[in-house]
Amino acid sequence: MEKDEIHLRRLPAAAPWGPHADSEFHGVDFLPEDLSEAPEETGMRMNKKYSCLPAEEKGIHIINIRAIEDIGYDQHESTLLNSLSKNPDADCKYGLYFRDGKRKVDYILVYHYKKSSAGKTLARRPQQNDASVRSTKQDQPLPGKGVQLEMGDSEPHMDYHEDDKRFRREEYEGNLVEAGLELERDEDTKIHGIGFVKIHAPWNVLCREAEFLKLKMPTKKMYQINQTHGLLKKINSVIQKITEPIQPKVAEHKPQTVKRLSYPFSREKQHLFDLSDKDSFFDSKTRSTIVYEILKRTTCTKAKYSMGITSLLANGVYSAAYPLHDGDYEGENVEPNDRKLLCEEWASYGVFYKYQPIDLVRKYFGEKIGLYFAWLGVYTQMLIPASIVGIIVFLYGCATVDENIPSMEMCDQRNNITMCPLCDKTCSYWKMSSACATARASHLFDNPATVFFSVFMALWAATFMEHWKRKQMRLNYRWDLTGFEEEEEAVKDHPRAEYEAKVLEKSLRKEHKHKETDKEKLTWKDRFPAYLTNFVGIIFMVGLTFAIVFGVIIYRISTAAALAISSTPSGRSSVRVTVTATAVIINLVVIIILDEVYGCIARWLTQIEVPKTDKNFEERLIFKAFLLKFVNAYTPIFYVAFFKGRFVGRPGDYVYIFHSFRMEECAPGGCLMELCIQLSIIMLGKQLIQNNLFEIGIPKMKKFIRYLKLKRRRSLDHEEHMKKKQRYEVDYNLEPFAGLTPEYMEMIIQFGFVTLFVASFPLAPLFALLNNIIEIRLDAKKFVTELRRPVAVRAKDIGIWYNILRGIGKLAVIINAFVISFTSDFIPRLVYLYMYSENGTMHGFVNHTLSSFNVSDFQAGTAPNDPLDLGYEVQICRYKDYREPPWSENKYDISKDFWAVLAARLAFVIVFQNLVMFMSEFVDWIIPDIPKDISQQIHKEKVLMVEVFMREEQGKLQMLETWKDKDKRKGENCNNHSPRLPRSRSGSLSSCHSYPLDV
Repeated sequence: MEKDEIHLRRLPAAAPWGPHADSEFHGVDFLPEDLSEAPEETGMRMNKKYSCLPAEEKGIHIINIRAIEDIGYDQHESTLLNSLSKNPDADCKYGLYFRDGKRKVDYILVYHYKKSSAGKTLARRPQQNDASVRSTKQDQPLPGKGVQLEMGDSEPHMDYHEDDKRFRREEYEGNLVEAGLELERDEDTKIHGIGFVKIHAPWNVLCREAEFLKLKMPTKKMYQINQTHGLLKKINSVIQKITEPIQPKVAEHKPQTVKRLSYPFSREKQHLFDLSDKDSFFDSKTRSTIVYEILKRTTCTKAKYSMGITSLLANGVYSAAYPLHDGDYEGENVEPNDRKLLCEEWASYGVFYKYQPIDLVRKYFGEKIGLYFAWLGVYTQMLIPASIVGIIVFLYGCATVDENIPSMEMCDQRNNITMCPLCDKTCSYWKMSSACATARASHLFDNPATVFFSVFMALWAATFMEHWKRKQMRLNYRWDLTGFEEEEEAVKDHPRAEYEAKVLEKSLRKEHKHKETDKEKLTWKDRFPAYLTNFVGIIFMVGLTFAIVFGVIIYRISTAAALAISSTPSGRSSVRVTVTATAVIINLVVIIILDEVYGCIARWLTQIEVPKTDKNFEERLIFKAFLLKFVNAYTPIFYVAFFKGRFVGRPGDYVYIFHSFRMEECAPGGCLMELCIQLSIIMLGKQLIQNNLFEIGIPKMKKFIRYLKLKRRRSLDHEEHMKKKQRYEVDYNLEPFAGLTPEYMEMIIQFGFVTLFVASFPLAPLFALLNNIIEIRLDAKKFVTELRRPVAVRAKDIGIWYNILRGIGKLAVIINAFVISFTSDFIPRLVYLYMYSENGTMHGFVNHTLSSFNVSDFQAGTAPNDPLDLGYEVQICRYKDYREPPWSENKYDISKDFWAVLAARLAFVIVFQNLVMFMSEFVDWIIPDIPKDISQQIHKEKVLMVEVFMREEQGKLQMLETWKDKDKRKGENCNNHSPRLPRSRSGSLSSCHSYPLDV
């Protein structure tokens, strides 16, 4: 018999000891099965089980079936019965409180249970005096809804696994009760087969755990925040008036002039804290955090090893565990709550232009999620100046495209430059003027302003990191997180359940071998198979990515050769655009699919490592996921930027893949335009499909599938169908919170697109800005409406993500230097302008970059099938390279111009990299990490706290001095009033002196 059910047994109507023996109703009564024993024995068990209940809660409610039938109870006509009693769900605010309407539900445990096929559930509405209470016995059923009628003489046999889970739940819940928590069960819900355990933390437990966790709580002491004066004050007031329309209308966002002094909570110093309202002293976020810490610490030993809540969830003992949302966020007659306010002022697309109410986000979701949205907000704000400069650079390219001499020379048909075939046999000779559009488009992104923009973005990245550090410090001060890391080290290092299970398994093996050892721990030898699997797995995944990119290269080459056979001139002219666009789309689809696969593989590889703490687990998971997703997203872009067209060979001596496919060549205008197309499609595609469509579509689809499943299992009972769902039932149907790693990851990859190859795509910051404006509201809506409320986690920074951002910022400087130097034509133009130009202009640059080839030197079987395609016989064709002409002694060898350009390129990389690195470090050094006013406020807090304790100590000393003075006066009174006492009574005199010293 399950402990959360009260089985009823049919008894004679005239039971002489029944509580309703004298009832005016004559029929069949039902009593709990435990009461079917002798009255004396039953009374003893009743007193033993319910001795902790208040007097008004010790009554046992007997359900008289005939009495219910006499007043018209029917399966489809239950509204009459409901109208005779007050709705208890309204008293408990539909699941936000226990059924007594006083104790707040701080956490919910959910489990699956199987009802007996021979049994039937009688759904009854609990009355006001049905309030649950804390039990001290482990074998005692939890109070709650759900009474099972026993229709047979014996309870049907349940399967072993369900019994095992039930026993584990009973022991675990008993341990929670022993830890001081109060529980209440509810199985009478609209979701059949699902049971809920409501958990409440009383005041003494909250105080105990707050002291253990060293939570900083506000004291009675308030102090004035330093305000700016003079000109700065006027500027700040003007800025506040200008930005007032874009400020969220929440109390937490208004500028504060006073602040309460905070101090780690201590039960011995409760007089220091503002306990005027104990109900709101610990907010719902803090209460759920405290309960979760107890759930993690409490174990269940009815298994091979001790199991906390994480292991119980993993083994299916419980199906879910989560804190409750504060209430509904939409609908009529909805009481004001923080969730509703967040939905209106934050999680709405209509307020996209407003600042985020970060303090309210932190109050509701905790510091870790608050820091994520604060970082996302700072990143989005910093994208505004980068977008403006990028637009200016792009417009500069548009304005000067008609003045660009190299592109004008390429488009001039009078030059009559005949180019060598792009493929063997099927391709013929072609005019350079046919690539006019590509050359003009390349100038939009490949112009002198691009170099300036690359330097600007490198400094922008350094400024962004410094700005975020300062913003983070302000939030640490406002959220009382200064000094948090040192205080929380012990709590963070709590071992994970999986680690403890492995350690126990290792110790059991050694005990089996009769080896006595000290306290066990996992060494590198224990983890060596996992490390080897990680290494091999990551190498295999990286190799798989390279193989897919290589496959796309083969596709490009073969498709270009196939399209070149097309007889139509328009088809031949659009070969390059068609091949590039289709290949990029294939790359995008593969990247999106592999992103999901690599995320799962990274988690599995981290799990087999068995990290000791949650922090180590998260950091290792982030590192592996970032490494795999970085390689997946950027490998196609790296190929176009640094490898395409570098190993082609020359006419008559081309490089072949598999002896049949010729390596790709860059367009006459260079590979920068193709790099821009590749970067833009992958970036925009990832943002539109993966970041936005998946985030909106997949949660909606999962929610719809859960709705269909619940609708299929829903009872046909009219009363059950019309009953309003409890808060914990509604939250159970929401999607569980999966952590912030996916949210950070998509933004970090986007940050790479914005900084790494920004020299080829100046509009990347603009598209990132537009995406992030939607992303902030999309993530906010998801957190408020689509996800279960996550457990609040304290954090003072964004963790390992900051180091990844700094690494990307440093790498961006190097990559942009190589893109400008080797991918664009910026360096060859400079070399020609200052070394080879006869008149100091760019006239003749195109001819300078082209080499000549005698068509008679083609290898056998590689010459064009139709050499007269242009209408005339070709003797010399041109190709882009720095080589000796065919009439030279060392024909087709690399010329001196190549080495001059290569030296200039390498010199530019070195100068650009060191100059920009120095400027970035200078920005890092000149901007202090901690704002001056914040450092002053932190110092002021320390001084005030010392003053508070000094004042307290002085008060204690004054009290002791007062007691000593009283003692001294009483001693003098004793001496003055009894001068002739005999020596035998001196003992009483000494007692007169010693009595007041008993403080």
